Amino acid sequence: MSVSELKERHAVATETVNNLRDRLRQRRLQLLDTDVAKYSVAQGRSPVKFGATDLVCCRTLQGHTGKVYSLDWTPERNRIVSASQDGRLIVWNALTSQKTHAIKLPCAWVMTCAFSPNGQTVACGGLDSVCSIFSLSSTADKDGTVPVSRMLSGHRGYVSCCQYVPNGDAHLITSSGDQTCVLWDVTTGLKTSVFGGEFQSGHTADVLSVSISGSNPNWFISGSCDTTARLWDTRAASRAVRTFHGHEGDVNTVKFFPDGNRFGTGSDDGTCRLYDIRTGHQLQVYQPPHGDGENVPVTSIAFSASGRLLFAGYANNNTCYVWDTLLGEVVLDLGELQDSHKNRISCLGMSADGSALCTGSWDSNLKIWAFGGHRRVI
Repeated sequence: MSVSELKERHAVATETVNNLRDRLRQRRLQLLDTDVAKYSVAQGRSPVKFGATDLVCCRTLQGHTGKVYSLDWTPERNRIVSASQDGRLIVWNALTSQKTHAIKLPCAWVMTCAFSPNGQTVACGGLDSVCSIFSLSSTADKDGTVPVSRMLSGHRGYVSCCQYVPNGDAHLITSSGDQTCVLWDVTTGLKTSVFGGEFQSGHTADVLSVSISGSNPNWFISGSCDTTARLWDTRAASRAVRTFHGHEGDVNTVKFFPDGNRFGTGSDDGTCRLYDIRTGHQLQVYQPPHGDGENVPVTSIAFSASGRLLFAGYANNNTCYVWDTLLGEVVLDLGELQDSHKNRISCLGMSADGSALCTGSWDSNLKIWAFGGHRRVI
């Protein structure tokens, strides 16, 4: 068979696949006769109400000299690690606002950081295409530099996100601009599995974010510049379990819902979306009310402990909307509160017990927001 014949057959097959994908998408739209908000209204649900002291800024963590790009909490909820364009990782005591570690990085262009489940090590990655592991028990040299305990090297593009597998400190998942995600054995520094790349079911553009299920550590979600999110099983890396469509721009951030059966996404198209991994259906679209019609990219998202609230940071100024996930309404904007950030909120994360939210910003500060008083959510 000649090369021209192969190209012709490939073109025909590609067209057939695209037609089937369009038919499947149309069929899914026919089945979506309602969404979560419409159903909740029909059931008589009322939106969450916030008083003046229900969510307040109780701590401002100052110490970075550049834009903050990433943060993560420890499971015991009293420590935070942050990564900044100043080329440092800082570990904070969230209760006292004190810095316990300031780690100078080999590469200043860091994009992500993560705490290990036991809180003894931190990981980070960025434009150096390497995920670096630091032990917090290591002794710093006279210049204050903590040695790298392990370097996970193998990606052919920047490392956009990293997250430890919740059931131990031995495994970590990274996403990269090389269109793949990798499961690493931290002990040996070797790849355990590669998700995507040469596999047809993988992403076709940069992978920007990953989120591991808390209820099933074998499952994780990835979000990509190809406008899709994909569900993966670490026990079967050859193909994605399911692909989720709907966004019209890069999927910048993904986060599992607390029950592990749903997940949220944030995109350059200005929307957050809620998906069900069991049915593959989109449950709700969270579209902010912009009068000028401009879509402002979503930078980061986090759910409250119950899942009733969705926190979403946006790329315009200091906007961080708090969404009622049931009714699809904005119930609060952190940017309008006292002591809010002065610039874009680039990252955010909820503590393990759901009692506090931490936000990181281009103003080089982190802020901890705590829920005050008692509020009954129905």
